Amino acid sequence: MSPFSPSRAGHWRVRGRTLACPARPLLMGILNVTPDSFSDGGRFFDAAAAVAQGIELAARGADLLDVGGESTRPYAQPVPVDEELRRVAPVVERLAREVAIPISIDTAKAAVAREAIDAGAAIINDITGLADPAMIETAAETGAGVCVMHMLGTPRSMQDAPVYGDVVAEVGAFLRQRRDALVGQGIPRDCIALDPGIGFGKTAEHNLQLLRHAAELHALGQPVLVGHSRKQFIGHVLADLRADRLAGTIGAALALARSGVQILRVHDVEPVAHALALFTAAGGSEP
Repeated sequence: MSPFSPSRAGHWRVRGRTLACPARPLLMGILNVTPDSFSDGGRFFDAAAAVAQGIELAARGADLLDVGGESTRPYAQPVPVDEELRRVAPVVERLAREVAIPISIDTAKAAVAREAIDAGAAIINDITGLADPAMIETAAETGAGVCVMHMLGTPRSMQDAPVYGDVVAEVGAFLRQRRDALVGQGIPRDCIALDPGIGFGKTAEHNLQLLRHAAELHALGQPVLVGHSRKQFIGHVLADLRADRLAGTIGAALALARSGVQILRVHDVEPVAHALALFTAAGGSEP
């Protein structure tokens, strides 16, 4: 399927604001306000450091910012609501005043999402696919954009020997079902983006299968968001789990751009933005 197929969704509505999805992917900059995220845990745990990093990501080319206060790496422990709010609420509030790009709150807790939206967030990025009815209510009432992700199990169990018959078909079916269920519960269809959940209950080969077939998700008619940045499957491909994963992140980003994926969630915004600019200039996005 061409990236420019009519079935490729062209916009995402987030709290009354419409994000156009151009030929090149939008970049969602990752901002982990945690002490234990798998790649940058602790670097931006301080609120002031997190705000400064968010401003820097916006200046370096981020189209959106995704703020999270609970690590979702494999076997991560849950964080109480009060602690998660303490981490993210002041960061979202300050960034909403400092940057013009939309802010996403990466949470599975409706109370955290509600307060973050009140503080200025426009998107709910929920790894559980909005499994909590209270989260669905929050999204429907606020008009927030939502990102619905596929995950097998929970962060504490998802990497315990995940098995699929056909990972591409099963992930696609789940995303279709959740999309339809959310629309039926009051979330406008054009507010919904879909994420196949790279690294969330998948082996390295499962992840690669999803990346190779990412274009097939355009058949669902929603913006597709992929978060592959710095993940362990890159080390498996390189046969070196300790290798720097930036080059691998960029390589996968270019393949996803070729597939027409609308949003990439990345740590290293500027290098990926530069790679995509050259990819486009050199004709890489032509069908």
